[in-house]
Amino acid sequence: MSHIDRRDFIKLAGLFGLSFAMPFSLARAADKPLVVGFIYVGARDDFGYNQSHAQAAAIIKKLPNVKVIEEENVPETVAVQKTMEAMIRQDGAELIFPTSFGYFDPHVVKMARKYPDVRFAHCGGLWQEGKDPKNAGSFFGYIDEGQYLNGIVAGHMTKSKKLGFIAAKPVPQVLRNLNAFTLAARKVDPAITVTVIFTGDWSLPVKEAEAANSLIDQGCDVLTCHVDGPKVLVELAEKRGAMTCGYHVSQAALAPNGYLTGAEWNWETPYRAHVAAAQKGDPMINFMRGGLKEGFVKTSPYGAKVSDAAKKQADEIKAQMMSGAFVIYTGPIKDNQGKVVIAEGTAKGQTDVSLESMDYLVEGVRGQI
Repeated sequence: MSHIDRRDFIKLAGLFGLSFAMPFSLARAADKPLVVGFIYVGARDDFGYNQSHAQAAAIIKKLPNVKVIEEENVPETVAVQKTMEAMIRQDGAELIFPTSFGYFDPHVVKMARKYPDVRFAHCGGLWQEGKDPKNAGSFFGYIDEGQYLNGIVAGHMTKSKKLGFIAAKPVPQVLRNLNAFTLAARKVDPAITVTVIFTGDWSLPVKEAEAANSLIDQGCDVLTCHVDGPKVLVELAEKRGAMTCGYHVSQAALAPNGYLTGAEWNWETPYRAHVAAAQKGDPMINFMRGGLKEGFVKTSPYGAKVSDAAKKQADEIKAQMMSGAFVIYTGPIKDNQGKVVIAEGTAKGQTDVSLESMDYLVEGVRGQI
């Protein structure tokens, strides 16, 4: 059934009285394939966020006794509720991965309450004990570790000491990436600044192109981002002779001259864990996080331009991250208004939940929320 048909299925089924004939309980038999639904806010081949999930979904599709269904280009509106409901009622989905940040509240929460026998594993949201349904959960990766390593490399490679960051929305996950990138670059050289431009949404190619041109015009010679599809800015930067650090998946093929490295997702890790729990009948995993050490994220290979000094420092810090010995958010850290946000002597490790409420830009960021 086409994507449009799927979203309209419940309404059509109601007209024919079919929705009332479908089972509400999805208790599964041991020999019954686990039906797993994946929902993407954009296209599966966007060279970015959605592609990173689709690549992992393709791996899950090959697991024994698993049936995968997918829906792309589903906006963060009531449309995602219709998609989830169609997957449950039409396809018998028992585990759903709604992958976009804005899907969680109220959409996933509402569907999880309506279908207590279905598992909803959301990417990026913050599931809360006592508030959110127990058949829902949140998983995410500490990809700010990858963006920190991007910042180390960018800090070595910049000649202008001006870096650019194109961001979708000032939500905590985005701010963590921006701030980690900035902290790392300024660790290399405290004179470096990072100019941020917020586009307002996850995928706005025209605004992303305008932002990239603006940053390059301002003298930024290395760009990175947190938008769904980095393709536009990476290709534009390559044409204009600027360097880039990638995000979500590798964009190296798009910029053979200027691509330095990148922060990539490895969603296969949390996906496998959720599928295994569902197949075994284990309790829903309500909160799951991991970084480089846990295999949730990875880094792109270095581009040809990257200096030996950049590789050496980035590799040393990456090794510390893999051993659990490196803490990105170690005080004193000030915001870009001069206020201390993490005090001297305080180290906030990745499991510190307060970081998931980050609402500031660190010193060295040019821009405002």
